[in-house]
Amino acid sequence: MRSLRSRLFLLWALSLAASLAVGTLLVGLYRQSSSAQFARAEAVAVQACDAIAERYAFYAAGWAGPAQTGDASFRSDLGTVVSLALAPFPELAGGIWEQDSGSLAATTPLNDALTTAIGGLAGEIATDGPAGTRLEMEGTTLVMQACALRGPVRGLSAWAMARLPATPGADKARLGLGVLLALALGMTGLLTWTVLAWRHRIAAIEAALSAHAAGTLRLAATGEHELDRIVAALNLAGERLAQAQARSDALAARVAVSERLAALGRVAAGMAHEIRNPIAAMRLRAENALAGDDARRRTALAAILAQIARLDHLIAELLAMTQRSEPKTAPVDVRALLEACAAEHRDGRVAVVVVVEAAAMVAELDAAVMRRVLDNLVQNAMRHSPDGGVVTLRAEHDGAVLRIRVTDTGDGVPAELRSSLFEPFVTGRPDGTGLGLAIARELVQSHCGQLELTDPGPGAVFTIAIPVGAIPMGVGVACPSS
Repeated sequence: MRSLRSRLFLLWALSLAASLAVGTLLVGLYRQSSSAQFARAEAVAVQACDAIAERYAFYAAGWAGPAQTGDASFRSDLGTVVSLALAPFPELAGGIWEQDSGSLAATTPLNDALTTAIGGLAGEIATDGPAGTRLEMEGTTLVMQACALRGPVRGLSAWAMARLPATPGADKARLGLGVLLALALGMTGLLTWTVLAWRHRIAAIEAALSAHAAGTLRLAATGEHELDRIVAALNLAGERLAQAQARSDALAARVAVSERLAALGRVAAGMAHEIRNPIAAMRLRAENALAGDDARRRTALAAILAQIARLDHLIAELLAMTQRSEPKTAPVDVRALLEACAAEHRDGRVAVVVVVEAAAMVAELDAAVMRRVLDNLVQNAMRHSPDGGVVTLRAEHDGAVLRIRVTDTGDGVPAELRSSLFEPFVTGRPDGTGLGLAIARELVQSHCGQLELTDPGPGAVFTIAIPVGAIPMGVGVACPSS
């Protein structure tokens, strides 16, 4: 029940149930009222019929009866009996009926329907005792009761009749039910229109939000007061978000500038430190050469050339790190690549072992670039491994990513260096430049991959992860462009 539609449907169902309950109550009350009126009318008719029977019994006491039931004086006497008996019941009509000759006395004219009904009641009396019936006539309901008259004349019966409106209270009941039906239909229509209108307006808001890409969010008013309050809040939130985004972009730009300046400062400081030592050494050698003989000059020049070579190597590494080039990929046998790297670096002091998960594993790589990365990592691992240690090159894949791990048995990376290990000029060796791992990471990233220090512990484990999809020999998978 979290949606507006379900809640409105529940409200409509409850309203419909209430309308049905009220309608049922009205019908029940109407029927109960009608039944009560009919019951009262029947009771009065029975009393009137009994009153006629009592008056007739008094009239016929000790009398042998007339010669013929059609005698005028006899009919007049019966009319008097009926009038006296019905005097307490002015709203009722009644009379005396003779089974063979018909009506002998009546306080109201009898038409064919009444004659048929009274005759039928008289016939029932002869077999079943007192009888009653209801007859609809000219918009009224006639409640009739009949009973046998005991006396010297056989076949006589008294009847009494009460008149009631055909359906007491029916107009009011129909009016009430009609009003209820109209209210239920109106409520259903209103709720349906509300649901459809809200769905349309909410869909328009959703479409506007989905289409919004950049800039200040502005939603049009819907015409619904409650929705327009939400729209106004969204517009205000959009304006604030745009302002916050602008401030964030400006701050990010300043942070990026600051980071570039900081990185430039670190590189400049590292370069100054790395260049200053060779320059100082060359200056000292040059001063010694000026003050010495030819042999000292030759020695000094050789040392100066060595320092120049060191500077040249440093500059080459800096260029390699800053000038990323697109790799020229081709299908490469991973095992052959690792075996070639291991064979070149075995020196008898540290063993280099190759472990490849599959018998034949090929991936789309730039062999020269990856060989440079592996050479750097293997050299670094061998420098930090003790005599008799082992450096392991392990290749594996999980269907989409090629992973090459370089593991050594040294003391591992110091904790203080792990967070900045791949930054330029960060090194744990006095004679290192701190550019090897930074360059290796840049070269791996050119393959859309990652180079990370994983599972630091007794030894260091460097993992190369490249999403090129290692596959069986003979098929290549291109690295996705970054």
